[in-house]
Amino acid sequence: MISEFSQMIHCMVLENPIPARDLAKAVGKPYSTLLRELNPYDSGAKLGVETYFQLLEKTGDLSSLEYMLRRFGLCLAPLETPLAAACRRRFNRGSSLSVPGTTEEVPEKKHQEEDALA
Repeated sequence: MISEFSQMIHCMVLENPIPARDLAKAVGKPYSTLLRELNPYDSGAKLGVETYFQLLEKTGDLSSLEYMLRRFGLCLAPLETPLAAACRRRFNRGSSLSVPGTTEEVPEKKHQEEDALA
């Protein structure tokens, strides 16, 4: 059985304005290897998360990511929204990762007020 998610990723590469051969080169994979990893009819095919992330970046097609988030009851939000800013602050408080565009300093009282609104 073919999952809708697998089909979406397959289409992200094959139906994108950027030729699949160019995408394969951009993510550092031979064309045949990338197509095998994306093949929704091959039960042994595996697409790594790093390659998936690169494909999202290169194609700009976030439909498969949006599908995955909807399955978890979530959605994408632009970084400029107050809700996204509150989420970034929460993430930065407990994370050792450096996320571009998230180094803003806001007094703790303001954090609490915005978090209460979220």
